[in-house]
Amino acid sequence: MPHIRRTQHLGLAGLLVIAVAFTALQLTAVTGRASPDSKNYLSYALSLSGESRAEAGRRAIAYSCDSGQHAPLDTIPWTSRKAAGKTEAQCVRRLTDSVAYWTRNGNTSGMTAPFANQRFMAIFEARPGYPLFLVPFVTAFGAVWGLWLAGLLVALAGAVCVLLTLRAAGASRRAGLAGAALYLALPTGTVAMNPLSDGLSLALGTVVVLGCTLLLRERPSDTSGAGAGRGAEAAGTRTRAGRRAEAAGPRVGAGRWADAAGPRVGAGRWADAAGTRTGAALVVGGLALMFLVRYSQALLLAAALAGVLAARAAWSHRKGRRSTPVLRAAGLCALLAALVYAGAHLLSWPMGQDSAQDLLTHHYQRPDRPDPWPEFFARERVFWWAWLKRQATYPFLPVLLALSALALGKRRSAVLPVAVGAGAAGLLNQAGHPNLDQLLGHRLIVFVWLLPVLAVPLLLDRSRPGGSSPLPAQPKKVGGGQRDGTVRVVQQAGEGA
Repeated sequence: MPHIRRTQHLGLAGLLVIAVAFTALQLTAVTGRASPDSKNYLSYALSLSGESRAEAGRRAIAYSCDSGQHAPLDTIPWTSRKAAGKTEAQCVRRLTDSVAYWTRNGNTSGMTAPFANQRFMAIFEARPGYPLFLVPFVTAFGAVWGLWLAGLLVALAGAVCVLLTLRAAGASRRAGLAGAALYLALPTGTVAMNPLSDGLSLALGTVVVLGCTLLLRERPSDTSGAGAGRGAEAAGTRTRAGRRAEAAGPRVGAGRWADAAGPRVGAGRWADAAGTRTGAALVVGGLALMFLVRYSQALLLAAALAGVLAARAAWSHRKGRRSTPVLRAAGLCALLAALVYAGAHLLSWPMGQDSAQDLLTHHYQRPDRPDPWPEFFARERVFWWAWLKRQATYPFLPVLLALSALALGKRRSAVLPVAVGAGAAGLLNQAGHPNLDQLLGHRLIVFVWLLPVLAVPLLLDRSRPGGSSPLPAQPKKVGGGQRDGTVRVVQQAGEGA
């Protein structure tokens, strides 16, 4: 028992050290993170908190212009912030004039301040989840510290979900902590801290990833022959697998690992206890909240997971392996994708056509294209060619993706197909916005970084044959009994009658 407590304390201490280090680093840039869209979300949140639309706009302008005076810091890598240009007074004057102009030209309703035409601002009106999340923070701590604290909570929550996901997939405590640290150190952590809806959407995405992993993992009760083994235990007989295991001598591979691992504690114990109902609830709840925060990303994540998991189920079926759990997870994600699309359509929220027109008409300030798709796909080619050249120049992401491919080839884990689906969702989201202004940023493609975050830590663990999650450890003998080949304790005839 003391060993269990000590192991659990080590895991909590490791997570606490990571969280404290990340928090200390973020304190070097409490402000200076705002993007042009941050003022839209902040004004929405202030309106929800009871401010008038005019006052919410004024406070959002003050925050945005103050943030713009702070240049990027080398201690916060991968940020998309730009060096200060105009003075704060010039910035305030320009945005105030813009609000007055669009108010005179018909933008007089909605929760967001009229920083642009009503059609463009409708994009942010369709994302009420993030402003609603911000309300208690900006009300209690003001705009600067409220947005910073909200980002910190979102980032740490995503890191905890990554840790739980890896533990649920059978990874060691060391790999789980490495995944949490990677999540905070890579652009996922930076995007989570930025005052935009992308960070909260990403954190909810890790909830969905955790739920899918719980749906896919091989639980001990699901192993073949479990029912027969339980019957043999009740009758007090030895199973055939048990006789084979006894004759085989020392246990190797997964069995020997289970012998040495000891009882799972902390996150690992929670992962063992969580079942498929918990997984399904996390997937449904995560995507439902994502729908309110950023419905387009929820749609792409659900669709990408459904496609990747369906392909995995087909591959497992061809190999003669059990594919029912994977197929059920794929069906659930496909159903939720259809519901997200139907919900956005019924609410008349901007869809793909609107996004293409937004890109090609500079936020609807020019006439719509009669047929936007040829020009849109031409932009796609230009963007991805420039993106590939940048990756060749700064190959940090390609190296991590190569390590992820190595993990895919050498490890069997329930989290790997889910990580591939999440990464595909990031690529799809970026493909929907082929804007060269986003070439140096990471917020639109951020989900692709979940692949190395979830896959690379698995390389820290030795490969274990036999599945995606560790088998629960059992004592070698209980009352003179023997353990069979499925790591269960059975009694000899006559014991325990």
